[in-house]
Amino acid sequence: MKILFIGGTGVISSSCSKLCIEKGYELFLLNRENSFRQPPSKAKILKADINDINSVRALLAGHHFDSVVDWIAFNENDVKRDYELFNGKTKQYIFISSASAYHKPPVKLPITEDVPLVNPFWKYSSAKIDCEKFLIDKFYKEIFPVTICRPSHTYDKTKPALRMGYLPFHRMKNGKKIIIHGDGNTIWTLTHTKDFAKGFLGLIGNPVTIGESYHITSDRTYTWNRIAEILAEKSGYELKPIHLPIDFIAQHDKDWGAELYGDKAYDTYFDNSKIKKIVPEFDAAISLQSGAEEIADWYKQPSNQTVNETLDNMMDLIISNFEKQKAGLR
Repeated sequence: MKILFIGGTGVISSSCSKLCIEKGYELFLLNRENSFRQPPSKAKILKADINDINSVRALLAGHHFDSVVDWIAFNENDVKRDYELFNGKTKQYIFISSASAYHKPPVKLPITEDVPLVNPFWKYSSAKIDCEKFLIDKFYKEIFPVTICRPSHTYDKTKPALRMGYLPFHRMKNGKKIIIHGDGNTIWTLTHTKDFAKGFLGLIGNPVTIGESYHITSDRTYTWNRIAEILAEKSGYELKPIHLPIDFIAQHDKDWGAELYGDKAYDTYFDNSKIKKIVPEFDAAISLQSGAEEIADWYKQPSNQTVNETLDNMMDLIISNFEKQKAGLR
């Protein structure tokens, strides 16, 4: 198959790029070549900014693809641009949406693909919903060959579940408290990017997926308390958790609050039977314990120990204000 990835060197897409090459597919990556993740050596690089329409059209002249996957479309304008670029140039267009688009709070568990898409809390999710609506409309009205994929919380060695990057390890190393929302006992699903890739390749070039949506996640769940404990255990640092109400976090950091209310505040796990029907061998085999070991090893390297001082200071302020409020109520 001849495949085009827009992006292809991100957290999730890197593993998919590697697996495409291993499967013997002809893979083109259209990006600006500014990621620290190196593309597979056999991938063909088309250097361009996807928003530079004229340059992209020139690069793609004469090409026709079995599948085009946009890993970096985040709003309706992005997918409208893709529709104009790729309508008639591909047998399939795969839009990377988000499982955070499912109704919040959840209306049923486990979550299936037929759950309504409603998320008034987080602009990221509502923008993904708008993208899906536009593309499905084009599918029904013009038979635009769209497949929708909704990853949930998918990670690699650079992405611990806690906020964010090296910061949780920096805080543990320096004896600082780690903020965990609520009581930390809500259930969450984490999926390693290598596991995601195994399911995702079953969508590529598969005609039965046209007009359909799929999420691809692990079947394992963890509480947020346990997630923090595992990261601390693998890093060798002492965990000092502090549990804060989401309202209190949101008062200090609106973006963090929106992400929590729009995604991470609720028990969340998924029914993966739909993807398993087309990829029967799909199994998310990598445990968080194994994934956390990769993460801890990555952040033990000094070159990866960049501290977001603004966020670090904000966390200190949130904790300080909460402890003062709590002391005042005694």
